[in-house]
Amino acid sequence: MSEKVNEEILKTLKEMLRWLKFTGVKEVRAVMSSALETEQKRLIYHLSDGKKGTIEIGKAANVGSSTVGRYWEAWYRLGIMEPIPVQGGIRYKKAFELEDFGFNVPQSKPGSAPSKQPEKSESSEEKDEV
Repeated sequence: MSEKVNEEILKTLKEMLRWLKFTGVKEVRAVMSSALETEQKRLIYHLSDGKKGTIEIGKAANVGSSTVGRYWEAWYRLGIMEPIPVQGGIRYKKAFELEDFGFNVPQSKPGSAPSKQPEKSESSEEKDEV
């Protein structure tokens, strides 16, 4: 087969695999609703485009980079994030768009108040951003 056909087959198989993880849209929405129960988590998920690192997303959501990393790993295990290899490690990219499942996209607010959840100090962890 030609390289172009192989690339198209691979692209189709990846899309099928993503959807096979769930039995339908209702299940995806239920998982997302449970995992992204706060506006802050929805913002972090929405900003996770595979291009931004944990520090950049953490600043926009007013959380530490290690918090972003923990969310990414948890969401990956649920099937709503995809790993993206980058120099020095792995980032994660959202597998679905919030709007496609009826969720509002939160806006980051510069200088917004920190979340009520206590966070660990990130001073040494931010050096290891992926």
